[in-house]
Amino acid sequence: MMDAQLASQIQPPYAIREDILDDLSSRFIINIPEEERADPVRLCFQIELALWFYWDFYCTEDSSLRQCTMKEFTQMIFSHVPSLREHLPNTDSILESWREYKMAVPTYGAILLDDTLEYVLLVQGYWARASWGFPKGKVNEDEEPHACAVREVLEETGYDISSMLQRDDFIELKVMDQLVRLYPIVGVPRDTKFQARTRREIKSIEWFAIADLPSHKRDQAPKTTLGLSPNAFFMVMPFVKPLRKWIFNSKQRRAQQGRVKDRSITDNEKLKQKQQQYFTSLYQKELAEFLRVAVRHHDQSPSPTTMPLPPRLQVAQRTRDVRGQEYPAARRSLNGEFGVRTGVRKNIIPMFSSPTWTQFTLDRNVLMACLQG
Repeated sequence: MMDAQLASQIQPPYAIREDILDDLSSRFIINIPEEERADPVRLCFQIELALWFYWDFYCTEDSSLRQCTMKEFTQMIFSHVPSLREHLPNTDSILESWREYKMAVPTYGAILLDDTLEYVLLVQGYWARASWGFPKGKVNEDEEPHACAVREVLEETGYDISSMLQRDDFIELKVMDQLVRLYPIVGVPRDTKFQARTRREIKSIEWFAIADLPSHKRDQAPKTTLGLSPNAFFMVMPFVKPLRKWIFNSKQRRAQQGRVKDRSITDNEKLKQKQQQYFTSLYQKELAEFLRVAVRHHDQSPSPTTMPLPPRLQVAQRTRDVRGQEYPAARRSLNGEFGVRTGVRKNIIPMFSSPTWTQFTLDRNVLMACLQG
């Protein structure tokens, strides 16, 4: 009775409807662990989450609702929840202690991504009904930021990121005066079995497509693809755009590294091609010179005579029967053509009747194999 009288005496100038306070209290206050509710300073973090939710989803949907201050909202919560009414007279001192604590204690965590950079791991707490967020938590005294992130992720998911975390690679935002730093962790297998190590803190751990996450409160992507309201991700929203930018830059770096690797391979291939072109050109020039001399000799002689073969072609002469058996039709055609034009004996072609030559594939190894039989 005294608590109700006290609550009626200390009322903010603006009052939120009872049904809204019921919803906010059940989402963020009533179901949290007892030790959280017992400390009014720590409880203010939950009250602040409820206030953000009220601003983002109730006020935007109903223009008649006013965006109250943190003090006004805290007074309404203290008054609405019977077990918290004892804190109502000390609202000012509690909020002052909370702000000092909040400014001094930042939050660190991680953004766990799969290897494709298309999926992100989110956790759902017992205390925030239907709300998803990144695994993170407040830093302990004398604890390094990266160590806090590793500890919180291990506690909330059971996954050890200590060997994957890059200390200078993080996304850091100031959300309602509180510093929040998240370290992107790439390459977490999607078939990993996650299990929270703390009791009554994490209810669900699931992968979500980054394309489905809302970047603002009116983004209906999760409603369309997941059947979930954007308010289910209101703690994720501030990080969605910075995360997408980080992913874009990361993919650019990957592509650049791939181009450097491809360029190295291309240089080797170019060197090999140049070598092939050199030896092919060498054989082509020798053949052209031989044919040129043969034609000139034929024109100057009343009857065709046999021209000596160049050294490289003499090997082909000795193996003409083998070559002729392999490609008889091509050999007869080419020999007949060159024989009619030049009067040169018809055993100069076998080396050039292989598919490598007729298909103009410039490969020195294949060409040498043709020469050597």
